Amino acid sequence: MANPDFEELVDTFEFLDDWEDRYRHVIDMGKAMDPLEDALRVPATKVDGCASQVWLVPKIEDGIFTFRGESDAMIVRGLIAVLSALYNNQPVAEIGKINAVAELGRLGLNDHLSAQRSNGLRAMVERIQTTAAAAR
Repeated sequence: MANPDFEELVDTFEFLDDWEDRYRHVIDMGKAMDPLEDALRVPATKVDGCASQVWLVPKIEDGIFTFRGESDAMIVRGLIAVLSALYNNQPVAEIGKINAVAELGRLGLNDHLSAQRSNGLRAMVERIQTTAAAAR
């Protein structure tokens, strides 16, 4: 079950006519994110398995999961923003129940990302789910 921010994103994607508009929207979402401080771009927060450099910094407070992220690639920054819409502000116990493949499929991402980007997206989802599972 996706949160309201993700449902809003699904609605936006349904409104946009073609994939190029959706792609631009994802990039714009990434541009709108606050950058991570250099001190948070460390090996412990770096996600392996991504073609570009990606850092995810999770936070669990009062049982609620959030994370911030950064990448050196604009589309990947946008994908981090998409994942933020999917996962942020969810109870940590619910993170593992979110079927990211199905939810992201609602956006058509599965059909339009390169194999490398898809692998990187899977690696980010895995990191989020593993972190949340370890915190329960």
